[in-house]
Amino acid sequence: MLSNSATTKPTANGEDAAEERCSVEEVALVVPETDDHTLPVMTFRAWVLGISLCTILIFFNTFFIYRTQPLTISAILMQIMALPLGKFMAATLPERNFRIFGRWSFSLNPGPFNIKEHVIITVMANCGVSYGGGDAYSIGAITVMKTYYKQSLNFLCALLIVLTTQIVGYGWAGMLRRYLVDPVEMWWPSNLAQVSLFRALHEKEPKSTDMTRMKFFLIFMAASFAYYLFPGYLFQILTFFSWVCWVWPHSITAQQIGSGYHGLGVGAFTLDWAGISAYHGSPLVTPFYSILNVMAGFVMFIYIIVPVCYWKFNTFDAWKFPIFSNQLFTSSGQKYDTTKILTPQYDLNVAAYNNYSKLYLSPLFALSIGSGFARFTATLTHVALFHGSDIWRQSRSAVKNIKLDIHSKLMKRYKQVPQWWYLVLLLGSMGLSLMMSFVWKDDVQLPWWGLLFAFCLAWVVTLPIGVIQATTNQQPGYDIIAQFIIGFILPGKPIANLLFKIYGRISTIHALSFLADLKLGHYMKIPPRCMYTAQLVGTLVSGVVNLGVAWWMMESIENICDVEALHPESPWTCPKFRVTFDASVIWGLIGPERLFGAGGMYRNLVWLFLIGAILPLPVWLLSKIFPEKKWIPLINIPVISYGFAGMPPATPTNIASWIVTGTIFNYFVFKYRKQWWQKYNYVLSAALDAGTAFMGVLLFFALQNEGKIVKWWGSSPDHCPLATCPTAPGIAVKGCPVFR
Repeated sequence: MLSNSATTKPTANGEDAAEERCSVEEVALVVPETDDHTLPVMTFRAWVLGISLCTILIFFNTFFIYRTQPLTISAILMQIMALPLGKFMAATLPERNFRIFGRWSFSLNPGPFNIKEHVIITVMANCGVSYGGGDAYSIGAITVMKTYYKQSLNFLCALLIVLTTQIVGYGWAGMLRRYLVDPVEMWWPSNLAQVSLFRALHEKEPKSTDMTRMKFFLIFMAASFAYYLFPGYLFQILTFFSWVCWVWPHSITAQQIGSGYHGLGVGAFTLDWAGISAYHGSPLVTPFYSILNVMAGFVMFIYIIVPVCYWKFNTFDAWKFPIFSNQLFTSSGQKYDTTKILTPQYDLNVAAYNNYSKLYLSPLFALSIGSGFARFTATLTHVALFHGSDIWRQSRSAVKNIKLDIHSKLMKRYKQVPQWWYLVLLLGSMGLSLMMSFVWKDDVQLPWWGLLFAFCLAWVVTLPIGVIQATTNQQPGYDIIAQFIIGFILPGKPIANLLFKIYGRISTIHALSFLADLKLGHYMKIPPRCMYTAQLVGTLVSGVVNLGVAWWMMESIENICDVEALHPESPWTCPKFRVTFDASVIWGLIGPERLFGAGGMYRNLVWLFLIGAILPLPVWLLSKIFPEKKWIPLINIPVISYGFAGMPPATPTNIASWIVTGTIFNYFVFKYRKQWWQKYNYVLSAALDAGTAFMGVLLFFALQNEGKIVKWWGSSPDHCPLATCPTAPGIAVKGCPVFR
C-alpha cells in the first residue's frame, strides 16, 4: 500500500469527508482516494516499454483480425507483461543521468518500478486497441478497398486515412474532457477492471485469511489459459453449444430456432470466454442496470419481433433467405455477386443492376439495421432530456459548476493541458484529410465538402454517445446513420461511403477510447500532460504499425478475404471485414434510395427514426412525475436498443451468454457477496481476458499456423447445417431441401 508519508488526501475547508467521496458506489469501492505526487511518471522505462508493447499489441491484433475466428488481445495482456519487464529494468539498468540539448535530463533508473509508470505504459499500448475492436477501424475500409473492390490504393494515402481518423478522434476527446472526464457521474465502468488489476499488481495487502488479489489473479489466469485449449482448439463445439439441433437433426425450423451460429440461438450457449466478451466487452465490468436494459431489448427483439416477422408475416420475403446471415442475396435466394454491377471506376452500373437482381438481406440483418435507425435518434433524445441541462450549465460556466469529488481535487495539483494543444491536432488532421481528398480524389471518391460534413456529424454525436458509454459501459453506434446519410447524397459511390463512415463515425469511436483512457489517468492520478504525450505517441506508433502489418498481409497472403477462392480450411476469411464490405454495398453501391426509398423493399424501417426519437420521452416524463422512483431514470432506451446491435457479426448466443454471465456477477454476487465482489470481481475479468489471450496466441503460432488441425465431431461448432436454408417454395440452395 502507498505509504502515508507520500500520499495526500485533502479535505476542502471543513467539508465532510463523506461528501468528498465519489457518489458512484462502484468507484468508491474500487478506486483509491490517495495520491503520491512524488512518483516519476514519464521515465526511460515507460518510454521503452510503452512503445515496444504498443507495437507488439497492434501487430498481433492486426494479424488476428483477418481470421475466421478473430481474436482481440486486450491491453490487459500488455499490462501484465509490463510488470516483470519494468521490475527487471529497475533491477538491472544503471543509475545514470543523461542530458538532452543541454536542457532536459533523465535517469535510466529513477528507482523502483512504480504504478504510475505502469499506467502510462498501458495507456500507450491501449492506443492500439480501439473500443470494441483491436485495430484501427480504418484498416477495415482499406482492406475492403484492396481485397473486395480490387482497388489500386497508394500506401501514403492509406497512411493518411489511418492517422488522421485517429488524431481527429484525439482532438474530439480533448474538446470534450470537460463533459466526459471531469464530472463525477461520468465514471466509465470498464476502467474499474484496470484499476483493480493495477492495485492487485502493486499494492501489498495486509495479512488476512482471504486470498490476495494477486494470487487470485494468477490462479484464474492460469485456469483460463488452460481451459481455452478446449474451445480454442480441441473441443470447439463449446463455442456454440446448440443442443436443439441434435434433438431435431432434420428440421429446418428447429435448427433456425436453436442454432447458436446461424439461428436465433434459443437454448444454445457458449462456454468460451472469448465468445462471451467478443462484442459487448466483459460482462463483469458492466453495471447491472445496463445489463438489464440490454436484456430487455434482446428478449423483445430475438424472441418476439424476429419470430413474428419471419413466421407470421414473412416480412421482406423472409422465407427466401436464412433467418440470420451476414450475406447479401438475390431475389432467388442466391448469394449476391457484386462484380456483376460494378463499373471499372467502382461505381454502380445501373443497367446491370436492373438486369441482375435487387438486393435482399436476411430478416434479422434487415431488422438489426432498422434498430440502428431507432438507436440513433433515441440517443440524441435521451441525452437531451436526461443530461441536457447539465451539459448546458457546464458549457456556460466552465469548470466551476462541475461537482468535484476527491479524485478531481487531487488532480488539481498537476498542470492541465491547454485546450489549444488539442485544437492544433484537430485542425491539423482535418487539413491533411482535406488535402488527401484533392490529391487522391479518384481513389477516395469523397469530395472535400463530404469530409467537412463528416466532421460536423462526428462533433454532434460524440458527446451524447459518450454520455451513454461513460455511465452504462455500452456504446450505441451510428455507423448505419453515417452511411445512410451519405448514401442519399452520393449514391453509387461505395468508396466514398466507406470514407464518410470512417471520418463521421469511426473518429468518434477513437475519441471515446481516448476519453476512457483519460478517465483512467484521472483515477490513477497521472499528470494530464503526461497522458497527452503518452496517448499522442501511442496513436502515431499504433497507426503506422497497424497499416504496415495489414498491408504486408494483403500483399503476401494469396486470396486473403476471398472465401470462394481460398481452400476450405484457410483461416483468412475476414468475417469482420465482410460485414464492412456488405455495408458499403448496401449504403454506397446500391444506395438507401433503392432499398429504403418510396419503392424500396425496406422502406417501412425508416419509421424507426421517428419511433426512436419519441420512446425516451415517456420515460423522462415518468421520472419527473414520480421522482421518488429512482429506478425509472435507469430505463435507458438507447441501451435497450443496443441489446440487438452488432448482429451480424455478433450472434444471439454471444449476447445471451453475455447477459447471463453479467447478471450472475453484477446482481447476485454484488448483492449477496459484496465484499468478494469488491475485492475480486474486476480482477477476475482481467484474469479471464489475459489467460484466454495468452492461450490464443500460443495455439495459433504453435498449432493452427502450422496447419495442425484437429478433426472430429467436437471440433466443429454448432452442428446445425439446415439453419441457413430458406423455406420459401421453389428456392433451390445447395445443401438444402427444395419446398414445393
